[in-house]
Amino acid sequence: MVLNGVDSFSKFRHLFAGKRVGLITAPTGLTKQLRSTIDVVQEHCQLVAMFSPEHGVRGDLDAGDLVDTYIDPYTNVPVYSLYRKDSKRLTEEMLRKVDIVIYDIQDVGVRYYTFIYTMLYALEDCAKAGVEFVVLDRVNPLDGITVQGNILQASYRSFVGNYELAVRYGLTAGEVAMMANDQMNWQAKLHIVPITGWQRAMAFPETGLTWVHPSLGIPRYETALLYVGTCLFEGTNCSEGRGTTFPFELIGAPYIQAEQLAQQMNDKGLEGIFFRPVYFKPNMSKHAGELCGGVQLYITNHATIRPLDVAVTLLFMIRDLYEQFSFLPPIKAGSRPFIDLLGGSDVYRQPHQTATTLLEQFAEDSKQFAVMKKAYHLYR
Repeated sequence: MVLNGVDSFSKFRHLFAGKRVGLITAPTGLTKQLRSTIDVVQEHCQLVAMFSPEHGVRGDLDAGDLVDTYIDPYTNVPVYSLYRKDSKRLTEEMLRKVDIVIYDIQDVGVRYYTFIYTMLYALEDCAKAGVEFVVLDRVNPLDGITVQGNILQASYRSFVGNYELAVRYGLTAGEVAMMANDQMNWQAKLHIVPITGWQRAMAFPETGLTWVHPSLGIPRYETALLYVGTCLFEGTNCSEGRGTTFPFELIGAPYIQAEQLAQQMNDKGLEGIFFRPVYFKPNMSKHAGELCGGVQLYITNHATIRPLDVAVTLLFMIRDLYEQFSFLPPIKAGSRPFIDLLGGSDVYRQPHQTATTLLEQFAEDSKQFAVMKKAYHLYR
């Protein structure tokens, strides 16, 4: 039986005895029986504060919505924002209210997914303040072995890539915390409440756990797997399916000929994937209310699909077929284009770049990261 860290919480009560506890969590902070981590912590500890990431501690905020400080109506515990306009960090004032901070949010194992930086920012802030930090570890739903993509270059750091991770990094949140604490020499008082029963080769369908969408854009396990690659389309003028019932599974734009693109992609013979021609109208985000032609990505083999390879091949295919394709400009003057922040470098925009040469470059980074990360493995 696979159990996440929160399911063993009672065995680690000694860590919290007599201490004022703060909790960073989200709707995925749940036991195997789907009981909220908030309730578990409040039952066993003196819970004095909660800290809200993007989407809020109870998931009632949309992507990108800023969070204000408020009193949680179910616990009467104050909730402090870690998703403010001016900062996404714990402040000295917040940290004076607690002796120890717990982190429990389901990660998806992909560099662009921002919850991992909420954790790393908090870990660094707690280290500076001398506050203990506990990760209630959770399975990596994509498995703990597979590494894909390039390693982020430090000069391209942002909230969608703020640490030198590969795109798909094959580590749990607890292992990432250990790695960063060691490599950055933060010297945090870090504790990991481990997963039990999980083996590194296990993907989420093999765990027996219930899938709870970690954010509105990742409703299914299959979405999370495709997100490894299709998130890159957020940096382009193509819709990545936001505003539809299949975010990150539909890719399209008004200028795309669906049948042509599907035929061209299926002719590539990529493993584990089939492209179906589709037409759709997003109800929000890019091309809202416009008819888009494009493809729906169907996973035919979870074991053999390489989702980053699939998305990179698709991106360059669209670029080469349709002159209307473009990368989005920077959100504000002086900043980098979003594709560079997602890509961890400017590799996607380099002149004459091809999918083949790019994926060959990525393979070298992946090998390097796969070797390095083994020093931080907590599970076999």
